[in-house]
Amino acid sequence: ITVAVSSRALFDLVEERRIFEEQGVEKYVEYQQDNENVTLKPGPAFYFVKALEHVNARLLELYPDDEERFDIVLMTNNHAQVGVRLINSINHYGLTIERFCMTGGKSPIGYLTAYLTNLYLSADSEKVQEAIEAGIASATMFTANKDVAYSDTQLRVAFDGDAVLFSDESEQIVKEQGLDSFFEHEQLNENKPLAQGPLKGFLEDLGKLQKKFYAKNERLNCPIRTFLVTARSAASSGARVLKTLRSWGLEIDEALFLAGAPKGPILVKIRPHIFFDDQMFHIEGAQKLGTIAAHVPYGIAQKYHKSA
Repeated sequence: ITVAVSSRALFDLVEERRIFEEQGVEKYVEYQQDNENVTLKPGPAFYFVKALEHVNARLLELYPDDEERFDIVLMTNNHAQVGVRLINSINHYGLTIERFCMTGGKSPIGYLTAYLTNLYLSADSEKVQEAIEAGIASATMFTANKDVAYSDTQLRVAFDGDAVLFSDESEQIVKEQGLDSFFEHEQLNENKPLAQGPLKGFLEDLGKLQKKFYAKNERLNCPIRTFLVTARSAASSGARVLKTLRSWGLEIDEALFLAGAPKGPILVKIRPHIFFDDQMFHIEGAQKLGTIAAHVPYGIAQKYHKSA
């Protein structure tokens, strides 16, 4: 399961980015080379990657001859000269990232396809948009505004529903015809599964690995836990969501229907390593309260976000 992470998602490169933008690429490369023995601080995807590696370690214990695990690739448009600092920082934290793709200023999207990428995380929203349009599950990473402690023993992934796990078909009705039409539409179509959204494949990947733990009687001790955190109301529009997941043969560990209430306070309780949502309003609310959020630029909400 290939997870491609950009250097700005994995590490905090805010200062380096400022040098790049204000002084140009030559000064940036020079700065990185001068500081190649200075360890980079963790970025927004860092603890997610650490959690993936913990899952890999548990899988290796249970299935020593099986190679179905997470393969983390550092996918960056940095120049190769910057590679030493990235390698030194990765080694400092004991991360197992063997594959690097350094494109020297060129877009990495073509390489994502070649690497059969299952998930791409970047701090560059334009590249993420490009990857989504190429059919690759992708999200733009945002750092939390507060430091919180993350689980060292369990990968915790939270997903929004519409336009993330599912298509934006229902969200279109909300935006264009209002909530009453949406509720009516969902009840009429309760037994018709929703079409898949951009992150459905990644939930499937997590589910496949969970089943490997269940097969070894590790359900209660599984190092992967998944959450659906949706603004939908359970009573009026929740059944279709749960029936869709069932029709796909997918389980979600916890489903939270918030009926329009803010997601931030619930996410504080969950403490996911990553929370995927298509609306910046929810991303910003999550960030404020200390959740690392990842924006999925897909569906009708993007049109409204841009016009707003």
